[in-house]
Amino acid sequence: MSLIKLGLPKGSLQESTFRLFKKAGFQIHASSRTYIPSIDDPEISCLLIRAQEMAGYTADGVLDAGLTGRDWVLEQGAKVVEVCELRYAKAGLRPVRWVIAVPENSKIKKLKDLKGKRIATELVNYTKRYLKQHQIKAKVEFSWGATEVKPPLLADAIVELTETGSSLRANKLRIIETILESNTLLIANRQAWKNPKKRRKIENLALLLKGAIVAEEKVGLKMNVPMKNLNTVLAVLPSLHTPTIAQHSDPQWCSVEVILDESVVKSIFPELKRAGASGLVEYPLNKVIF
Repeated sequence: MSLIKLGLPKGSLQESTFRLFKKAGFQIHASSRTYIPSIDDPEISCLLIRAQEMAGYTADGVLDAGLTGRDWVLEQGAKVVEVCELRYAKAGLRPVRWVIAVPENSKIKKLKDLKGKRIATELVNYTKRYLKQHQIKAKVEFSWGATEVKPPLLADAIVELTETGSSLRANKLRIIETILESNTLLIANRQAWKNPKKRRKIENLALLLKGAIVAEEKVGLKMNVPMKNLNTVLAVLPSLHTPTIAQHSDPQWCSVEVILDESVVKSIFPELKRAGASGLVEYPLNKVIF
């Protein structure tokens, strides 16, 4: 019998979420028509829910925990426990942004130019609060989709979610301001969080998911190094901690192993080779937990 009811985001985040859970050690399977995916953990039962609805269902206790964006928690003003931030999105590990965008030829240049204008967005409540905070009165309308195509005929401006800005540029829109940056959150129902068994299970899940995200940008690297070149090789290596050094059966050689940012590997490989390292092996990581 399951211990926690877990909501997983259906839609744009679904594929990246399933991939993250796989790296964390969980196998999730769902057909294209199901809303109840299977997971290889008898203490978890899953339900696919739109990210926009996740915070509300979690706050109400329909779900014990769920994954959704900070933007939707703020939009709904949901009273939930923010267990941890999970820095991933549809296309990568960067935060997503909610931005105010207008047509390229619009006379609207600054936030204050929105006074009296019509704004279309799915993030209605947060947008209204943001404008009120900046003392700007404008008409904010809910957009049911295809928000980018509404200016200039149906709206003067939009507030839209973007990762790279490419869709906005394709629709000849320019950004005038970012009103919110958002990452994915693991959230929990307040009553579930007070239950020691459920809390421990949710905390365990958070630990594994965070470890999987850290591992996304890290790789392991090991190599053989002549003892006479060890200091030269170590001077090249950035690492999370002091590199692991193991003596070979040949006292003139040792092996060195480190964890480092994947982005630096291509630049230091040639330097390591020139410093005397050989047998260099790079390998992927599933989880890195500090």
